[in-house]
Amino acid sequence: MSETNPLKRAADKVADALHGEPAGPEDGIPGKPGFQSPPVAEPTEPREPLPPKPDQTGPDTVSPTGQPTGAEQARMAQSGSHLTNAQGTRLYDTDHSLKAGPRGPVLLQDHHLREKVMHFDHERIPERVVHARGAGAHGVFRSYGTAADVTKAAFLAEDVETPVFVRFSTVLGSRGSSDTVRDTRGFATKFYTSEGVFDLVGNNIPVFFIQDAIKFPDVIHAGKPHPDREIPQAQSAHDTFWDFVTLHTEATHHTLWNMSDRGIPRSYRTMEGFGVHTFRLVDAEGRTTLVKFHWKPKLGVHSLVWEEAQIINGVDPDFHRRDLADAIEAGAYPEWEFGIQTFPDTPDQTFEGIDLLDPTNIVPEELAPVQPIGLLTLNRNPSNFFAETEQVAFHVGHLVPGIDITDDPLLAGRLFSYLDTQITRLGGPNFPQLPINRPHAPVNDMLRDGMHQTAVHRGTAPYRPNSLDGGCPFTPGASADSASLDGAYVETPVRVPEATKVREAPESFDDHFSQPRRFWLSMSPPEREHIIGAYTFELAKCYEQAIRERALQVLANVDPELCAGVAAGLGLPAPEPTVPLADVEPSPALSQIGHTWPTDGRIIGIVTGPDGDLDGVRTVRQEVLESGMVPLIVAPTGGTLGDGTDALTVQRTYATARSVEFDALLVAGTPGVGADAYGARDAKAGEPSLREATPDPRVGLLLAEAYRHGKAIGAAKGGQAALEAAGIPLDAPGVVDGDTAAAVLQQLVRLLGAHRVWERFPSAA
Repeated sequence: MSETNPLKRAADKVADALHGEPAGPEDGIPGKPGFQSPPVAEPTEPREPLPPKPDQTGPDTVSPTGQPTGAEQARMAQSGSHLTNAQGTRLYDTDHSLKAGPRGPVLLQDHHLREKVMHFDHERIPERVVHARGAGAHGVFRSYGTAADVTKAAFLAEDVETPVFVRFSTVLGSRGSSDTVRDTRGFATKFYTSEGVFDLVGNNIPVFFIQDAIKFPDVIHAGKPHPDREIPQAQSAHDTFWDFVTLHTEATHHTLWNMSDRGIPRSYRTMEGFGVHTFRLVDAEGRTTLVKFHWKPKLGVHSLVWEEAQIINGVDPDFHRRDLADAIEAGAYPEWEFGIQTFPDTPDQTFEGIDLLDPTNIVPEELAPVQPIGLLTLNRNPSNFFAETEQVAFHVGHLVPGIDITDDPLLAGRLFSYLDTQITRLGGPNFPQLPINRPHAPVNDMLRDGMHQTAVHRGTAPYRPNSLDGGCPFTPGASADSASLDGAYVETPVRVPEATKVREAPESFDDHFSQPRRFWLSMSPPEREHIIGAYTFELAKCYEQAIRERALQVLANVDPELCAGVAAGLGLPAPEPTVPLADVEPSPALSQIGHTWPTDGRIIGIVTGPDGDLDGVRTVRQEVLESGMVPLIVAPTGGTLGDGTDALTVQRTYATARSVEFDALLVAGTPGVGADAYGARDAKAGEPSLREATPDPRVGLLLAEAYRHGKAIGAAKGGQAALEAAGIPLDAPGVVDGDTAAAVLQQLVRLLGAHRVWERFPSAA
């Protein structure tokens, strides 16, 4: 195996940590629950807690006031070999309440019972109102230095490395909802910079539903489940959502993005991120530049197809968080380039006629190219989901010198809202002292006391000016020999025009259709078909006919083809536009199709059986690993295939495998028939008359689904019969066969570069 293979590096790290003991991802496959495999019998010999897996770590060990402690990560976790209570007193039993005799009543004096149940009763905190379901990871951001001419932010200087924590999330669903729902995704990044914390709290869609934050409660109330029945969960396919967005046509652009493939990403690793708003950069001389922030995934932007997403919601609702954790554990570290679009900071804050303060607008990359300024790599999984992913607290007002805000009215409301929600969720104003939120810069803030205060402050004068504490803390420029404000955060002195206080929007906010039309015209034929299908599905779920008709009128003002396609699916007439169609140029950068991307971390399903081409499977499995991808062997039953040291471990059975887990399938030899191929035992096996069928009916379902979803499929050494049995022509687009599995794999990898076989998605046109 190649020494540069990330899967081997991950396995080697585990072996090194164990001083040679065989542990970690079995055969390079991620997903092992713990640091080492357990014995069958319960361990009884006391020992210290096992370390975490090599891919897992906690927040850096800094004090509540931002000082490096030098403490080992292990000192932040549980310690000691024996069970204790919260005060460190050893306990001899935790399975039985203290009673007056074995059959007597439980005694009120059982302080261990009281403490244990009390803590359990309070171990949940309020979930986020929005973005409740998420997943996170630690990483590092390395700056290229290419932004140094437009910002003085220290973390954007050349070759500066900054620790980060990133949380991905869905917007509408509860913590218990599914990952692959059609929804906007959060992409929030916490930079632990030398000048304080900078939070870039973005989404995977560059625009928002509304232009003013005062409407945020309204759009979320509309998108959430209906309050009378609390259904439907984690989706927008219902009346209240479409009632709102068809009455507020400023939502049209975001809705169109959400109905596109962008609304159902393949993975967090293949998802773009955007800062949404226009921000202001400030250089060392005080010059300002307007900017939009972008995250560009190195693996490309890829999505699920709708049926695939629906299957995943039932088969594996944790699909996205599992994919992220497994990729990091396997050493296939996700990467994004950080980029900026820059614009002159003119008094009208527009660019090429586009209002930069309107969060429902984008600036096409053809007009303002995205300039790469750094690389984000996620390389460590959290060691505790609650302490890190659940307790991390972001705020758009966490800024550093060199980055400032603009007068975007949506951004203004977010600056107010985020602190409020942290106080409710995290129990008080001291949430920045939670380990995951602690800055890595010295903190001397004069904020004192409050719930959950963990810093032990000194001194007697937490106010300014003071003399009792020697005048500390000082402000930059306070000393006699310093007239500079270097290092301080200073708001940009933007001139505010004289105006009358009004509750109005500028006229430039009235154009609700030209940007959605550009997005539609930029899509390829398959992507347009997916958008039409999404609108048809969502609106067909609405009960009220009036809402469907109103939605069609909105679509008619975007594009007649879009409106006619959705109207046909709803069985309604397509209305005429009520406004002239906008004359806009397409932006090819908005399409996800037409590029070739790396295949790192892609999952190859190798379908075989006891009589399959096991030698070919061994060879192709090794080649998949060395290519930085993940091979999963699918066979009739679990256990191993073959004998001795060359035995192959089976990762999925015909009963547990579904096509949605794989990016490509390779059938090596003739698959067998599982002993559990009974419809009553596994409905996917079909009728009892199919019991002796070859191949197993579930293999046919696996292949048919993959084919229908546009995935690359290969067959070798007799596997062609399985494809034919599934009704898949060997000469169909994206179907390859050959004499050896290794030769077929090479062709599959080439096909994977385009993500899907798009030729299998014919359009109505």
